[in-house]
Amino acid sequence: MVMVTELSPQQAQQRMQAGVSVLDVRGEGERALGMAEGVTVAELGALLETPQRYLPALDEEVGLICASGMRTRAAVHALRAQGYTHLWSVVGGTERWRQEGLPMTAAQESVEFLQRYSRHLLLPEIGLQGQRKLRDAKVALIGAGGLGSPIALYLAAAGVGTLTLIDDDVVDRSNLQRQVVHGEADVGRAKVASAKARLLALNPELHVLCHQTRLRANNVATLLGGHDVVVDGTDNFSTRYLVNEACVRMNLPLVYGAVERFRGQVSVFWPGQSGGCYRCVFPEPPPAELAPNCAEAGVLGVLPGLVGMLQATEVLKLLLQIGQPLLGTLLCVDALSMHFDRIPLGRDMACATCAPQADRQPYADLTAVCAGIS
Repeated sequence: MVMVTELSPQQAQQRMQAGVSVLDVRGEGERALGMAEGVTVAELGALLETPQRYLPALDEEVGLICASGMRTRAAVHALRAQGYTHLWSVVGGTERWRQEGLPMTAAQESVEFLQRYSRHLLLPEIGLQGQRKLRDAKVALIGAGGLGSPIALYLAAAGVGTLTLIDDDVVDRSNLQRQVVHGEADVGRAKVASAKARLLALNPELHVLCHQTRLRANNVATLLGGHDVVVDGTDNFSTRYLVNEACVRMNLPLVYGAVERFRGQVSVFWPGQSGGCYRCVFPEPPPAELAPNCAEAGVLGVLPGLVGMLQATEVLKLLLQIGQPLLGTLLCVDALSMHFDRIPLGRDMACATCAPQADRQPYADLTAVCAGIS
């Protein structure tokens, strides 16, 4: 007898009521919109790789359902070639099942959420749970300039739920060559306000907190506390050392970045997990006469974009707990040669900030010294 390869949703439901199993082969993100009631989950890749896990008998009747019926139609033919003789696909898939008013499970997320992050949901390393983790995350970004622009834009696009922007400056026309979160109409406007408007235009579901202030000893604990990751997009040593001190005390990962002229560097400092802190690498700020002048040293406009995107990548890896963050590594880039160097970093066990015996004095501001261009 020739076995059918496709059944309508109504026919499939009748077979299910007769005790036949139907496997939903869609991905986690697709299933979050709702499933045909009574189906069993068996993602397509796993089903094709180890069919015996889901199809214990070659002659057992089993139905397959996807979104539109196309993937399951191909899967039925592929599995029949392996000897599974009694498989069929639901014509029109879950979409037609829903259209015909057949019972569905409740959606776990909004259509907008699942559509916006659909490419993340396809990645096993992220999936629905990872995307929810990003939505629940809180990231503090210090600086809404050259580095802060790409960092903020890509974290917002990726779905990081709460972004805290800290910057006391206003938009200047000279910023627009590299600070791409701002536009001509924003000249004279507070950078945090300008950035917030742009970020919400990109992703209206964000929660953006703005602090138009310079990070100082008297506010650093309040502004950085309660976050999951802190990102350094600043342009002066005074703030960098203060941020480093606060992150060490609060055991927060610090994603560091810096640019000047054609070169940049990125690292992750988190002594509580691995490696040292910023002060382990740079024990003291350079004297003012040796630090580059922010207005005169110059910077290639695209370089903060390159370094900032690397920083944003490190933030996402930390939040999702995937990959290998740049802990104990300084990644240096030369944009002219497009050459990258990875420099291993050690921990200074006598470090004034992160050593176990470090003297915990009250936070103190250093004399502001320029340290690059943002």
